[in-house]
Amino acid sequence: MKRSFILALSILVISSISLFAQEIPPDSLYLGQTPPGNVPQIFNLTVTNGHRACERITITTDGKEIYYGELNGYTPSSYRIRCFKYQDNKWQGPFNVFEGYIAPSLSINDSIIYMQNNIFYTYYSMRTDSGWSVPAKLLSSNQRMHYFQRTNMNNTYASSYYEGSPTDGNISKVIVVNQDTILQSLGIPLNSSAQENDFYIARDESYIFFSRNTTGGAGDIYLSFKRNDGRWTNPKNLGEPINKPGYSWEYGQFVTNNNKYLFFTSGGTSMSTYYTYWVRIDNILDSLRYTNFAPYLLNQIPNQTDSVGYNYSYTFSDTTFFDDDGNNTLTYSAALSNGNALPTWLSFDPASRTFIGIPSVTGNYSIKVTATDTANEKATCTFTIKIENPVTDIADDEQSLNDYKLFQNYPNPFNPTTKISWQSSVSSWQTLKVYDVLGKEVTTLVDEFKPAGIYEVEFDANKISSGIYFYELKTSTYCEQMKMIVLR
Repeated sequence: MKRSFILALSILVISSISLFAQEIPPDSLYLGQTPPGNVPQIFNLTVTNGHRACERITITTDGKEIYYGELNGYTPSSYRIRCFKYQDNKWQGPFNVFEGYIAPSLSINDSIIYMQNNIFYTYYSMRTDSGWSVPAKLLSSNQRMHYFQRTNMNNTYASSYYEGSPTDGNISKVIVVNQDTILQSLGIPLNSSAQENDFYIARDESYIFFSRNTTGGAGDIYLSFKRNDGRWTNPKNLGEPINKPGYSWEYGQFVTNNNKYLFFTSGGTSMSTYYTYWVRIDNILDSLRYTNFAPYLLNQIPNQTDSVGYNYSYTFSDTTFFDDDGNNTLTYSAALSNGNALPTWLSFDPASRTFIGIPSVTGNYSIKVTATDTANEKATCTFTIKIENPVTDIADDEQSLNDYKLFQNYPNPFNPTTKISWQSSVSSWQTLKVYDVLGKEVTTLVDEFKPAGIYEVEFDANKISSGIYFYELKTSTYCEQMKMIVLR
């Protein structure tokens, strides 16, 4: 679907704006409210009767304008963006600025403000001499997204979450190639099988706060740091007192320009419990950056099929689990998924990550592999070994041959190289080819017989132009194609 995207908005420089002429005294910052310590405090914002101050707020770089949303419920029938301004040596307002919009976010130089309506369309308004322009839709198409924001790195981010979406939301980078707008997920471990929705990414992209809905529907705030290789660390739950126990949601994150205070919304099952809070966060950032990271599952072990009386051997890849503190810290163990010992015919060597044995009876075995780091933090992966009679195994061979998985390349978009990985539970002849948008073959990366396992190849796009390409994994019984983007 073709989409137009306004890229130049946030680099517009507004000069000689009158609000920068007068400095705000330190004791008048943040509406003159007493700054909190490590325990969240309510940040008092004036609201219309029957409304609550919810979703993210945003503050200008000089601290003189504070924008926030108020709404009368979820889903709201009345909602707007309001603003306090520091003028004539005092705070004035609040003023109603944008009716029918919430979740404001200012651009880097405060010249543009982004917002969304209650059906998750993103709008923008430009600062003028007389105030703000009439909000205009950011995308010409019906692309919906959540919490659009821009960083100092000239990158744009949003969550793919929206109310009624057929899939759970992922925090994504907004990519534009020609006239196509793509929400590229930031991948695991930042995104998970749960729902990631509200978020705040640091202007220098060094960290990200985000909300993840937990089992039961409530949501907690997590923190992840950007690694030197561009990936994100395994998120850490901020815990109490920021995340409240029980059925409570913490969301709507915003961090001040000096990385000192985190603002967020918190509430439970009644709208009367919802408030905007703030808490000092710089010490928490420093602390969590240098404490242990738990390992996580990066690549699922494929299900296995074998026959009674035949030698079974399988080694899972050293990229199955990942530890931000270093994979050399991991030790491995294996058992049945119910905690019982492995069947007598099957043994596991932790040093080589290898299962071996000669199955004596048919059956389905659910195996759980556990990776443990030096701080005793654990990650697990469960897969199935199906043992059949030799005749049955031949009859069901087509089914077992279909147990393949092709993964999204990383990084994506990329320039000039990216890695493509896949896994198969059986041996087969496999081809991996790259095609352009017209279906013309660009190159063949793999064309050979491969045993069961997890594989990875590097694709170098130095000799091709930027644009959208497709890579295809094919066997005699399986074919899957995925899209990748070369971005110069």
